[in-house]
Amino acid sequence: MIVVMGVDSKNEEIEAVKNKLENVGFKTHLIYGVERIVIGAVGDKRFLPSLSLELMAGVKKIVHIMNPYKLVSKEVKEETIIKVGSATIGGKNLTVIAGPCAVESEDQLMAAARLVKASGATLLRGGAFKPRSSPYSFQGLQEEGLKILKIASHEYDLPIVTEVMNTKTVDLVAEYADVLQIGARNMQNFDLLKEVGHIKKPVIIKRGLCATLEEWLMAAEYVMSEGNYEVILCERGIRTFETATRNTLDLSIIPLIKETSHLPVIVDPSHATGNWKLVAPMAKGSLAVGAHGLMIEVHPNPNEALCDGNQSLTPENFHVLMGDLTKIHNLFH
Repeated sequence: MIVVMGVDSKNEEIEAVKNKLENVGFKTHLIYGVERIVIGAVGDKRFLPSLSLELMAGVKKIVHIMNPYKLVSKEVKEETIIKVGSATIGGKNLTVIAGPCAVESEDQLMAAARLVKASGATLLRGGAFKPRSSPYSFQGLQEEGLKILKIASHEYDLPIVTEVMNTKTVDLVAEYADVLQIGARNMQNFDLLKEVGHIKKPVIIKRGLCATLEEWLMAAEYVMSEGNYEVILCERGIRTFETATRNTLDLSIIPLIKETSHLPVIVDPSHATGNWKLVAPMAKGSLAVGAHGLMIEVHPNPNEALCDGNQSLTPENFHVLMGDLTKIHNLFH
């Protein structure tokens, strides 16, 4: 359920409604929009008739949300726009998160950061902790990788996006990163989702390997229910019977998300396809169907990459793609 307050409601009016709900066991979430203020409330509906919320000062209406996801629903808020340093995610902004799959060395990351910044990227990605299918594959530089990311961030004024893999490392990653990423394999790691819900930094949630729309949105609900409302959804392909690509990129989910939720949604065509030749056309298609941005793997020398070199763009290819993406974005905005 949501209680819709007027945008000009007084603080004491908002607090009075919250207190009344909380006194009978409801958990409340205060969400500010451009045209209204919403109090999300989760609890036992049997108490509602006795509260007479509709009669309280500042209350415009009560809306019962039938979907299992409440806080991510578009009924709560029209649109969420997230600011991260110099970058803005959502709305009419084009967000491009670029960089290597993994931080391999300071020289490698600094070169990648310099090149993606010059081409117009707005955030820098790089894995310090790497979830790999094989225990014998490169697992990342861990805290040393985080330190290198921070150096590159300061040098090139690029906010950092990096993955957090478990509850034990949330505080460590949050110390260095500007945006925390929940990987596809951890989309339903509910303890981890709750933990990042306590961190006051944006969180990217990648769609699980076989996750439905509802399951994906419920993962975001876990984070928001703990008080972190800055969530970004990332489509990165789902597993189907097709073996010609790494995954199957589901572009149809983008307009569906935008109809259903107020959260910004981006696309990772690198992991979706597993083939650098397919990254550009899928990136362009993502913007055409309404994605707010992209996450693209770029490596100074993909042939020498310790992780996912086959799906990484060269700096030259990335530069050409950025020019095309800017044209497509301008066409639709």
